Amino acid sequence: MTRRIGIIGGSGLYEIDGLEDKEWRQVGTPWGAPSDALLFGRLGEAELVFLPRHGRGHRLSPSGINYRANIDALKRSGVTDIISVSACGSFREELAPGDFVVVDQFIDRTFAREKSFFGNGMVAHVSMAHPVCGRLGDMLETAARAEGITVHRGGTYLVMEGPQFSSLAESNLYRQWGCDVIGMTNMPEAKLAREAEICYATVAMVTDYDCWHPDHEHVEVESVIRVLVGNAVKARGLVARAAPELARHDGACPRGCNHVLDTALITAPDARDPEMLKKLDAVAGRVLGG
Repeated sequence: MTRRIGIIGGSGLYEIDGLEDKEWRQVGTPWGAPSDALLFGRLGEAELVFLPRHGRGHRLSPSGINYRANIDALKRSGVTDIISVSACGSFREELAPGDFVVVDQFIDRTFAREKSFFGNGMVAHVSMAHPVCGRLGDMLETAARAEGITVHRGGTYLVMEGPQFSSLAESNLYRQWGCDVIGMTNMPEAKLAREAEICYATVAMVTDYDCWHPDHEHVEVESVIRVLVGNAVKARGLVARAAPELARHDGACPRGCNHVLDTALITAPDARDPEMLKKLDAVAGRVLGG
């Protein structure tokens, strides 16, 4: 099985040294247009596909991203593994600005986004008990340490709707819930990747302490951007080191990410909506006969 690594993140990530055969391609989907064209390239033996989550120039707000189109476009492009790289705020003193967190859990507090490829006419329920592929997480942690990045393995990422940052009451509440970091983009991204049977892992790059910290009472865009620039340099090194290792893995995901739909489809074959099935050709064609 040939692995193709998808990278979802900011513009700095597709400026990796050594990336060859670069080509921007428009990829259409039945769910609308993705955030931008996709950048195809090769890093050694690794085939990479980059998707700017917010579009080049950061045109799209977190709530304005077409997450279904993004994941569908990556699936149509042959992506088997997704590394999601995103900025986040920290709820823990020990998770300092500039640190990376390979999270393993999410709490989804978004409410204005389409969260599933399935629906009336073709119902499916996938498990999100363990929303991150542990195999990818292991490799990302190893690559981060090899790059000299301060990385923390494990943690809960609370996904808020945005675009405003948290109130102090919200920030304190999420800390009481046991959350570790907060961001605006990884849901429904992780849910859709699971439905599309793509291995998915998140690298959360800490930029600030949200607003709970007495010495950092509120988030300022200017200071966040300063940390973001430094994080982007480290993220490029992480991707450059991790991608070739991920590409060497041969065969099915040992965690079963690429076969979750085997037990997820609910609607009886004779009750399935043909139009819905057409839209699912890339995402679920393996089990629907597309």
